[in-house]
Order: sequence, then C-alpha cells, then structure tokens
Amino acid sequence: MARRARTRHLIELGGLVQKSGLVELADDDRATLYGAMLDLAGRAADAEGAATLALWKRRGKRAFGAEAEASTDAAAVKD
Repeated sequence: MARRARTRHLIELGGLVQKSGLVELADDDRATLYGAMLDLAGRAADAEGAATLALWKRRGKRAFGAEAEASTDAAAVKD
C-alpha cells in the first residue's frame, strides 16, 4: 500500500511540474528542469527561505483557486 501511495504522490508532483509550464519552458529537457528545481531548493534553504516558501504557497493557492473558479465557470456555461 505504501508503494502505491508513493507512486500516486510522485505522479501528482509530475503533474504540478507540467501544470506550472516548466516542461514547455525547458523544452522538456530533464537537465534544465532538474537545474531549475535545484535553484528553487537553494532559494528555499537560504536565510530568507521561510518568506520564500510562504510567497510560493500564496501564489500556488491563488493559482489553484483561479483554476477551480475557471473550471466552475466553464461548467456553468455548458449547462
């Protein structure tokens, strides 16, 4: 069961990388994507890491909310 949960978690993370647009921006180059993620990890680990993480969290929540709202609006238009 733990293996299945881990697999699901990894798939969800991959979906977030795709959703963020990084795959297209990096032309699907794994070295570029990995380098970008290493840079993000470095920023999160520096002296202002807590503020950086809080900013990213706010942006992510805002984006999820906008996506959910757009999905709801699109469903309402279809009805």
